[in-house]
Amino acid sequence: ARQIFQWLYKGIYDYELMTDISKDLKNVLNENTYIENISCEKIMVSHEDETKKYLFRLSDGNIIESVYMKYKHGNSVCVSSQAGCRMGCSFCASTIGGLQRNLLASEMIDQVLKIQSDTGEKISNVVIMGSGEPFENYDEVLRFIRILHTKEGLNISLRNITVSTCGIIPRIIDFAYQMPQVTLAVSLHASNDETRNHIMPINRKYPLSQLMKACKEYIAITNKRITFEYALIEGVNDSEKDAKELALLVKDMLCHVNLISLNKVDESHLKGTNRQSAERFKNILEQHKINATIRRELGSDIDAACGQLRRRYNDWKN
Repeated sequence: ARQIFQWLYKGIYDYELMTDISKDLKNVLNENTYIENISCEKIMVSHEDETKKYLFRLSDGNIIESVYMKYKHGNSVCVSSQAGCRMGCSFCASTIGGLQRNLLASEMIDQVLKIQSDTGEKISNVVIMGSGEPFENYDEVLRFIRILHTKEGLNISLRNITVSTCGIIPRIIDFAYQMPQVTLAVSLHASNDETRNHIMPINRKYPLSQLMKACKEYIAITNKRITFEYALIEGVNDSEKDAKELALLVKDMLCHVNLISLNKVDESHLKGTNRQSAERFKNILEQHKINATIRRELGSDIDAACGQLRRRYNDWKN
């Protein structure tokens, strides 16, 4: 089993190429099993920063996206955990058309393997921030993380793996106990319930007061910093009042606020905040002793926002 496992996570998809497996065992495997093998439909390469966006086809025909990003600290891959999404966030292309299905751990792993093979580069960081809500596919996401981490698998440090949720509170607590070393990112995107209800329907089930309580419990259990993702949307959540509210919301928490320039989604009227306003927002947070950065924009010329390329591909096919 260990030998087969190691071959699989070297990116070998054919039992015949596993040279230390007996012929009899190869016959049994070929007759009774198959190796998950997603196919690459399209690769887009950014002329600005070497970011690569991949469009993969699953065995049932569903389309998913992954992104390869180069940083000074290593190579990162952003993977999808679902085909589509049912969360309904108004600024995200992934949710348009709803959820098709959850991905298997094997389909998540294969995104990493295919990108590693295409680029010829070792992947050192994985973020589960592509299409889908990872905590709605909790068990398979945990299997995926364990395979990423295991020595015979991809041997990626748990500290180099990040999972992003829009705020599924029961799973935040489960995750604290089961994966305390993995980084948790919470997609916040608003500083009050009124705005968050409008752009993120999940807030009607899990309002900010409950979400912040769960985040504080997560920090107490893990003693680990939470990242709050905050996409700045012009005229919606980017005012001075919003910044001050956000500072008050996360005050005294072990956290980091990651400000994101919203990528344009054709089907949405929402627009990203300009750089000057983003800097102003960041400065207000810092004046209130909140650790904040503005995320470097990657792949803006290749539809790198979640779900954009998948939507365009489906339009092209139709």
